[in-house]
Amino acid sequence: MARDNNKLTGIQKAAILFITLGPEASSSILKRLPESDIQKITYEIANITSVTSEQRTEILDEFLEMNRAQDYIVEGGIEYARTLLSKALGTQRASEILEKITEATQQYRPFAIARKADAHQLLNVIMYEHPQTIALILCYLQPDRAAQVLAELPEETQSEVAYRIATMSNTSPMVIKEIEKVLESKLSSVVRSEMTSLGGVESLVDILNQVDRTTEKNITESLEREDPELADLIKSSMFVFEDIVTLDDISIQRVLREVDGKELALALKGCSDEVANAIFRNQSKRAAAALKEDMEFLGPVRLMDVEKAQQKIVSIIRRLDDAQEIIISRGGEDAIIL
Repeated sequence: MARDNNKLTGIQKAAILFITLGPEASSSILKRLPESDIQKITYEIANITSVTSEQRTEILDEFLEMNRAQDYIVEGGIEYARTLLSKALGTQRASEILEKITEATQQYRPFAIARKADAHQLLNVIMYEHPQTIALILCYLQPDRAAQVLAELPEETQSEVAYRIATMSNTSPMVIKEIEKVLESKLSSVVRSEMTSLGGVESLVDILNQVDRTTEKNITESLEREDPELADLIKSSMFVFEDIVTLDDISIQRVLREVDGKELALALKGCSDEVANAIFRNQSKRAAAALKEDMEFLGPVRLMDVEKAQQKIVSIIRRLDDAQEIIISRGGEDAIIL
């Protein structure tokens, strides 16, 4: 469904922007947004069936203009930004952009990445910061998360931070933004033409197949509450690592020719016996024995690494399916008659 840009909400524009950017870039941005926004945006992506090239260009231009305006504001304030934008885009367009930024800023709450971070990770990043900085960050956390971090600080730091929280009044927005920028950088290093048919279930599936499993689960569960029929359609269109058992033996053998042995060993760690056996039975006895040895040799591994390896294999399966070299049976029209 093509839409008039002037009538689009911010969420709808974000959905079109993500479709325009493609699944890889979109998934890396999407997982960093608040869960409520993720749910709204993915719902819009699933319900957009077409977008004109003009719409895509306008929304991308608006995104770039907003980014440029934000940079100007950080550099020299609102009036500085207004002067530069007026010279580049005209007075009316500059005012429109700054008005949108003002509205968004009023709804913006700093340190979103800190609120989403694991308490232990956050503690490791901030525990050696100045007590005033720690106090400022804790003020923006959920009370239970702030309590976890405070309890783990060294005793001499705990009382100092608590005192500064109690006596804190106003803090410069520029200071907050600078601290937030540094914190985000540190946390990121430890946590990561004519009408064109775009959007819809296929676009959402492409994105969901590249996000982490937790994000995928949150989104599909939310969609089940919002629109059970749409959620069923999305889930039936998706392929996860465990679905390897639904492939026929010839398809599994074709996939295995594309997969690195070390990657496969990592992907199979912790999977069900049914999945492992589906792989083993489609290898020679010698190859299966070697794979089992590789799995034992790996020892304990991080869940994050296992899921990453599984996702790489799923990407290979989807690529082979798109090339019609294998068949992923999803029922209905995809049902195979032998």
